[in-house]
Amino acid sequence: MKKLTIVWVVVFAGFIAAGGAVFARGKTDKGGAGAELALITDSGTINDKSFNQGAWESVVRYAAEHKISHKYYQPAEISDDAYLAAIDLAVRGGAKVVVTPGFLFETAIFIAQDRYADVRFVLIDGSPHSADYAQVKVGANTVGITYAEDQAGFLAGYAAVKDGYRNLGYVGGMAVPSVIRYGYGYVQGAEYAAKELGLASGSVTVNYHYTGGFLPSPEVQAKAASWYNTGVEVIFAAAGGAGNSVFAAAQQANKKAIGVDVDQSGESPAIITSALKGVTVSVYDSIAAFYKGSFPGGQDLVFDAKRNGVGLPLETSKFTRFTANDYNQIFELLANETVPRQFEIPSANGSPSALPLTIVKVIE
Repeated sequence: MKKLTIVWVVVFAGFIAAGGAVFARGKTDKGGAGAELALITDSGTINDKSFNQGAWESVVRYAAEHKISHKYYQPAEISDDAYLAAIDLAVRGGAKVVVTPGFLFETAIFIAQDRYADVRFVLIDGSPHSADYAQVKVGANTVGITYAEDQAGFLAGYAAVKDGYRNLGYVGGMAVPSVIRYGYGYVQGAEYAAKELGLASGSVTVNYHYTGGFLPSPEVQAKAASWYNTGVEVIFAAAGGAGNSVFAAAQQANKKAIGVDVDQSGESPAIITSALKGVTVSVYDSIAAFYKGSFPGGQDLVFDAKRNGVGLPLETSKFTRFTANDYNQIFELLANETVPRQFEIPSANGSPSALPLTIVKVIE
């Protein structure tokens, strides 16, 4: 059971209430204008029950444990200029460490790391590069952290098929590398489990769709509802806030869903598990490293199964057939790189059509 305990540390439970101005808001010390630890949100919010919240909870946790001022900043819009403006504001407020959750910050951090050489930047889900991708540089004051989303998705797809589901769905947000990897891993995990079970070709199906965004909407809920009405049993939603629309559809149809990034079991009784990546632990450890004088600047770190950077929260999962022993065995295979991985993205639009599948049928 040791592996389960290690994976569970990815999740830090709690709800952080938002407040203050739209552009710069959050928790700070004694009502001051700035803070020593800062987080800049991307397209979501700190209570999105997903990526931003997972990162913010780590900032809050470390700050509370060590009595350090902390604050989050919400950019006025989704653009490099707006991200830089928020970073400027945080630094002027005294930020020593700035956490930026999301690949959308790659260009802004590329600029900010040179502009503020004395500030440490924790870039989640990306690596700094120029706007035209001509230059890629992880500054000595920056750490780029990415995750093996394909492995997290693999675990979700494998568990779903092992638990008895045969008609699956995948709803991704924007077709960006991390979302694509989640989907490809999900399909490959389903394929791997189907082969182990000796299922016939075509006996497992995966409806596959990208919404084009990360916000909840009636359109996303309608898409999920139509799938459920035509026989889909469980949908993996790797779509940020748009996942809430999938969860609502699942609950209304009395069907199932799978969460993403953090343990989303509290969002809906329809959620049977979540594909985790170690957002909270990686952010917390990076902040702690700064204060210990061992900040891993200049590096791109990949948190995979070998580093316990992905997993499923079995403590809150609602499986009926998939056991802890099943989980530990497949996790070890991933950690030991026994299971082949498909890092390549066959097509620019994220279509999984080129994946080597013999049993699973993907419906796009």
